[in-house]
Amino acid sequence: MLLRTLIRSSSATPLLPLLVGFIFLALGDDLSTWVTPHYWPSVTGSASFALPFVSAACAACAAWEGARLTKGRIFDQAPVRGPLGSAIPVLTPVLALGFLGIAAALLTSAIAADVPFGLPHLGILVVIAAVLVANALVGYIIGRVLPGVMAAPLALVSSFFVNAYPASWGTFWLRHLVGGGLSSCCAVDTSLDSRAVLGALLFTSGVSCAALTLICFRRTAWPLVAASALVASGLTSSWFVVRDLGPEPVLGRSSHTLVCDESGQPRICLWPEVEDQETVRHDARKAAERLRKAGVQVPATLTMAASPGPDASKLGIATNASAEDISGGLVSGLLPVPPDCALKGDPYPAVVAAGPLAAWLYITAGVPADAVSGRFAPEEAALAQRVKSLPSDQQLAWFERNRKAMDSCRTEPQLGVTGARE
Repeated sequence: MLLRTLIRSSSATPLLPLLVGFIFLALGDDLSTWVTPHYWPSVTGSASFALPFVSAACAACAAWEGARLTKGRIFDQAPVRGPLGSAIPVLTPVLALGFLGIAAALLTSAIAADVPFGLPHLGILVVIAAVLVANALVGYIIGRVLPGVMAAPLALVSSFFVNAYPASWGTFWLRHLVGGGLSSCCAVDTSLDSRAVLGALLFTSGVSCAALTLICFRRTAWPLVAASALVASGLTSSWFVVRDLGPEPVLGRSSHTLVCDESGQPRICLWPEVEDQETVRHDARKAAERLRKAGVQVPATLTMAASPGPDASKLGIATNASAEDISGGLVSGLLPVPPDCALKGDPYPAVVAAGPLAAWLYITAGVPADAVSGRFAPEEAALAQRVKSLPSDQQLAWFERNRKAMDSCRTEPQLGVTGARE
């Protein structure tokens, strides 16, 4: 069949502008709101948010094409090509529809993230391609069995359910079978866990091989048994790979790509994606100096690494952080994390101290009062302002007393202040 004839006759051709328009108009905010600026893995992961919608479109088109071949009695005659040879030409525009839809999603996320020249994350793209192929093949089989008016809606709904709904379930490993956790990848200090890629590939490969078996050997009973075994083996092997993954399949990013500056104190290590690194270092050191003058211990190294090493604290900022964000990112690394007892659900009375202590650190680091008021509850910001009116030694004593209380589930915080100006 001529290429122009194939394109003109395929159901994917009129659907393409509708799918691209849907991605730009209906999914544009979801594809761009949470993307990490300048970070290609995040751009690629955000683009995968469109995968359930694109996969459903591919499955529906493939089902329609399969039903058209069955209605035309192509396989009841003596075709020159075998079953797979007849399927490939009609599925090629369907897969092109899917790839172009993902390209539109990738473009939307890339523009929002303002990424530099580079390449999307290869592992995520491979998973996306594998999911699209599996959906197209299964949709084609549905079309071979049912009339088009039934096959296309069934393939559309069932594909969307299988690809979209596992991400909302509490059984986390199910979402990773179809790449359902990729859209949350990745913050600038994380990278994709390769188990998510391998798990999705194992499952989709099992489904695709099962579909190919049914396409090529449809008239006997044993292909159904073989296809069931292939799906079961793909599901089992994938489960062994992804069973221990959480809802987000990410790992801490390797610290080898950090750009560290030792020309001043403290030493500051930033990811290469951070905008205006000189300004970030300058503002972070100014905030650190203010905190040190107030008696707060600031580690020798501020790093954006996911797991800071000894004598280092987390500089939790975005790649496009403002001056207030830089001070806040420094402060976040100076507060203690909740103890294990609190994480296990035990009563944690010192939790009420986190807000006032953070607000006091913000003010001490030089964040303007109006910015502090916008970040904290009114009573927390007001308490921090009252503490700031105390002599320096009393402020530090208040901070240290309540900071130590946050290390235990048995210590009540002492947030009250006396002698402060109201």
